[in-house]
Amino acid sequence: MTTGFVKRLRCNDQAAWFELWETFGPVVRAQLTKWGRGRIGAETVRDLSQETLAALSESIDRFDPTRGARFSTWLLAIAKHVLGDELDRRGAQKRGGSKRAAELDDSWMAAAPGVGVDAQYEAAVFAAKVEAALRATEKEADFTDFSIYSMRVLENKPGRDVAAALGISEPTVSRRLAKVRELLRMRLSEMILVYSFTQEERDEAARNGIHLTPKQESAAADDALFDDAIAEIHHRQAELRRSDQAARLR
Repeated sequence: MTTGFVKRLRCNDQAAWFELWETFGPVVRAQLTKWGRGRIGAETVRDLSQETLAALSESIDRFDPTRGARFSTWLLAIAKHVLGDELDRRGAQKRGGSKRAAELDDSWMAAAPGVGVDAQYEAAVFAAKVEAALRATEKEADFTDFSIYSMRVLENKPGRDVAAALGISEPTVSRRLAKVRELLRMRLSEMILVYSFTQEERDEAARNGIHLTPKQESAAADDALFDDAIAEIHHRQAELRRSDQAARLR
């Protein structure tokens, strides 16, 4: 699936590019803001995020997932390259000169520790995959079923309150919630495959407390941990989206 997604990008599939930026744009903008340390404003961050996408489109034909770069490293290295060019250009202007943009060489395709990937950034990238899986699940699931999952898990409402609000029994709430959870697990498995270039990335769900294939003997506990992790990530992504939207409106 990863190969198929990269192929879609290479074929200039606009839906694939929109999907990529809708999912990871806020993460990249947050990282650019962090790196900028007040030296660049929100408008520049928006421009640089667009330039990152442009650089991706120009270099996608040379991308080789077999060289060991994580998907997150791929995004980060190109964003860092774009930001570095902008800061170099500003420095040259202050000195009264000019500087040509540096070419993006192939070193960013290797698993290089110097890119500066940290745990917070990796967590944000994984959270973006979870958010994309939630969006896909919402589109596919029955409206009432997803509403039950949203109220019960994302809003943390008691089952009896959800049942009363919808005029159904608590066992029905549990049964329909389980249907959405199963669908969400399937879509999250797919998202992880699409946006993963290494085995380490494919194993990241378990590291985040999300069991995509719960064991029969611990299914109830695994389901509870899954829901808790999804809810936490959902709220973290909602806050990221709010911050990103506020910055874009400045």
